[in-house]
Amino acid sequence: MENTVLIPTYRRPLDLSCCLLAIQAQTKPPTQVILVVRDTDKETWKFLSEFDPGTLPLEVVTVSAPGVVAALNAGLAVVNGHIVSITDDDAAPHPTWLAKISDRFCHDSSIGAVGGRDWIYQHNQLEDGFRNTVGKVQWFGRVIGNHHLGIGKVREVDVLKGVNMSFRSCAISDLSFDQRMHGTGAQVHFELAFCLALKKLGWKLVYDPQIKVNHYPAKRFDEDKRQQFHQLAFINAVHNETLGLLEYFSPVQRLVFVIWAVLVGTRDALGLVQWFRLLLIEGSLATRKWLASMEGRWWGWCTWKQWDSPYPIPGSTRTPIQ
Repeated sequence: MENTVLIPTYRRPLDLSCCLLAIQAQTKPPTQVILVVRDTDKETWKFLSEFDPGTLPLEVVTVSAPGVVAALNAGLAVVNGHIVSITDDDAAPHPTWLAKISDRFCHDSSIGAVGGRDWIYQHNQLEDGFRNTVGKVQWFGRVIGNHHLGIGKVREVDVLKGVNMSFRSCAISDLSFDQRMHGTGAQVHFELAFCLALKKLGWKLVYDPQIKVNHYPAKRFDEDKRQQFHQLAFINAVHNETLGLLEYFSPVQRLVFVIWAVLVGTRDALGLVQWFRLLLIEGSLATRKWLASMEGRWWGWCTWKQWDSPYPIPGSTRTPIQ
């Protein structure tokens, strides 16, 4: 099967260089490598002017809109492989990455997507651990990731992670990444909506811990600073998760989800129970997170219902109702 590798990049030339070297080292060479670059990204354009791709079948796609969604949709428009494998510019796939992905797709024609483990290195230290439950959406709305900690056998999942996810091209021919996702860079949870839409079409999504990439989380150039609380980034992430779940759930599940989200929630999208629990540890920061969570949930509902919210998000370009 012909395999296309799709890499969105923004202002990370050193990380990108390592990523491309890892693609060059694949035991099963790709037939196409698509690099999506922002038109204003001077650092990456300078790097590419000096980079020798060698035998790498590199194609550069230019995008003007910010955010990973616009970049990936621009890349998908020119994919010609039977499989499209997506990774980040701050990741380095293991040499057998593409070979194992192809084997997994060949094994079962009902598989529409394949994902694997990303070995996260924070300041050169491996974030190690083990989890059996990976990539699941519980019936009431709790999303479990753990893609970087998954162990065990190949198993069906509900959602994959952007740094290590591959799709059968024919399965996603009528899909695109949701342009309603909030954020100007990472657009956290963009994968959730896409994977659930694919699952809704009847395709299997599988996770194989032996399909590996090394992941070196690099600096982001948007409102999301990873480990630091930022109100707008928090709101955006909760909005994106909420929108993806509302699109996927049945009417009864939506009702249960809304009640659970308001009353309980998670550490990343606080409801009342989580707010009270974290209040004892984080003090006023917990209250800020809870308020941001409620605003994100509301914005997600409004986007899903195609309403305009009467409450503006600080830093948002959307216009509130007057």
